[in-house]
Amino acid sequence: MAKDGKQIRVGADIGGTFTDVAMEVGATLHSIKVLTDYSFPENAIVEGIRQVAEVAGVDLSEIDTIIHGTTLATNALIERRGAKTAFITTKGFRDVIEMRTESRFEQYDLDIVLPAPLVSRNERFVLDERIGADGSVLKALDLSEVDALCDRIVAAGYKSVAIGFIHSYLNGAHEKTVRDRLLAKNPDISVSVSFEVSPQMREFQRFNTVCANAFVKPLMASYLNRLVGRLTDEGTRCPIFMIHSGGGIISVESAIEFPVRLLESGPAGGAIFAAHIASSYGLDQVLSYDMGGTTAKICLIEKQTPKTSKTFEVARTWRFKKGSGMPISIPVIEMVEIGAGGGSIATVDSMRQIRVGPHSAGSEPGPACYGRGGKNPTVTDADLILGRLDPDEFAGGAMKLDRCASDKAMDQDVASKLETNVATAAYGLSEVVDENMSNAARMHAVENGKELSEFTMIAFGGAAPIHAARLCEKLGMSDLLIPPGAGVGSAIGFLRAPFGFESVRSAYSRLSRFEAKAINTTISDLIAEATSFVRSGAPDAEPGLECTAYMRYVGQGWEVPVTIEVRDYIDSDGALFRKLFDEQYEQFFGRVIDGLDVEIVSWSLRATSKVIPPERIGKTAKGAAAEVRGTREIFDVQEGNFQSAAIVSRNDMKPGDWVAGPAVITERETSTIITASREVVMQSDGCLLVRAKQAA
Repeated sequence: MAKDGKQIRVGADIGGTFTDVAMEVGATLHSIKVLTDYSFPENAIVEGIRQVAEVAGVDLSEIDTIIHGTTLATNALIERRGAKTAFITTKGFRDVIEMRTESRFEQYDLDIVLPAPLVSRNERFVLDERIGADGSVLKALDLSEVDALCDRIVAAGYKSVAIGFIHSYLNGAHEKTVRDRLLAKNPDISVSVSFEVSPQMREFQRFNTVCANAFVKPLMASYLNRLVGRLTDEGTRCPIFMIHSGGGIISVESAIEFPVRLLESGPAGGAIFAAHIASSYGLDQVLSYDMGGTTAKICLIEKQTPKTSKTFEVARTWRFKKGSGMPISIPVIEMVEIGAGGGSIATVDSMRQIRVGPHSAGSEPGPACYGRGGKNPTVTDADLILGRLDPDEFAGGAMKLDRCASDKAMDQDVASKLETNVATAAYGLSEVVDENMSNAARMHAVENGKELSEFTMIAFGGAAPIHAARLCEKLGMSDLLIPPGAGVGSAIGFLRAPFGFESVRSAYSRLSRFEAKAINTTISDLIAEATSFVRSGAPDAEPGLECTAYMRYVGQGWEVPVTIEVRDYIDSDGALFRKLFDEQYEQFFGRVIDGLDVEIVSWSLRATSKVIPPERIGKTAKGAAAEVRGTREIFDVQEGNFQSAAIVSRNDMKPGDWVAGPAVITERETSTIITASREVVMQSDGCLLVRAKQAA
């Protein structure tokens, strides 16, 4: 804690290109961006915290809390860069993770290539045991067979083992026995069991999730232990927490045990950041848009709450299409993530069309303009050529950009192949990446039955403010908010997150034979598990509880989430569950189906510590004209030519100050481009409100 009694909290987010660090000293925010170190990612965090502490004038020993989010686990899965992993399963189910669900993500592709399983067949082993669909033991383990297999796995030198038996989500006794006997033979081996990692039905998703957890567990344990050690050596004395994919904070120890929960931890922080801003303005329909150096993330936020799901896919292999990736069954903030960031590389295909991403130049070697050895044209190079970036003031002047290198790369890989000039090629590249992002947003909205013209966009991340106004033009959206600290939005989001954990479990029952006792037992077990995770980071917390039952008509293939009250139920409450299901089903599909029984398939319970909601503020109207520091030629896509744009420093703007586009609002971590069709007004909380001129 600072000498004046102010609380000091730090959020650190490792991205594919930059590592963002935000420090709050009381109500004052300081932030920094440093290039990500791929070999030793903790170096960038330590360096970023050191730099931001120097700016804030505090000593590292005064920091009270560090909250960290990372995409390292996701990148390890995408790149198949994990531990040597074995998978133990029930006899007869060895090939489940390879057979998948037998659905085709591209229906008419005769040469379709399914993603390879995370654990190859020669590293998958079976035991002759069986748990029934009701949780009873149909065939007990043969302990001599278990010991023989354990000896074989230890002798083969596996670093990590995943264990997933059929129906173990109802009875994990067999998985626990195998884990205990394996650890007795080698205490240093890392073991993941599916009844703890993902106690849900659907064996493909559950087996895949426990394999993913095992695959990244040694890597993440090594990284997190190194990080804690480095920060301690630097003089920090505070606890370190992790943000998980569901948007809550958990302890480092929990993160080491269940690293699969960290797969979407960085993007989750951004969604929390946007939800916080939405709450400040009382906005019920928000599109969160986060564009960094490697990817762009789009999330719907309704009634100030990000949309969530209990499954998602990692590493989609075919045009980001659903079904072509690795399914993971954990609670997650639902978003669309596409390979469209500042470092996304542009190419020209055989049809003479510009393609952007998903490959990224990252931070090593980075875009051509970084001067670090990158030879390929990227979105950042296009933005520099189009005048959207100042080569002398990038990252607050900490990095000088090389315009000649951008011109050379763009000419060599794009302009010469299309027989056009560099500026036109850069314009084409920019339009392609913007159209990719707007298409992803449209698709996500359509899948959820929403019309985006009624939404407000909240944009953050180093590259998003550069492209957000153009996206609003494409999507027909009138209002856009660029929050203060937008360049490090995810890191700030970590500081707004509650201590929270969502427990999930499959527990089957039919409403026609509603058993309140069994349901009460399931809910109490979920409460105990979720609150124990919350109290591991916030011992005195009295967490709020939210329970969801996943229900469907008997015979249907998927479930509808139904929110229920957390309390003890009695047998006559079956009618209440039926009423809640009918209301939710009708809201989704417009009608209910008479004469069919309803079943509860699985449950989730979210426990979160109390978070003080932000103070509500109203929108500030136009006042005085903003102070213009100069002009710069920037390319306006809608107008189709370079135009003289006013340059305004965000730090100079006071509430009510405004400027009409074309304009560039500059700040340390990013720049906001105001297109010719828009104008911007500074709000009382430091947000930039960008609106269509006719709407304003």
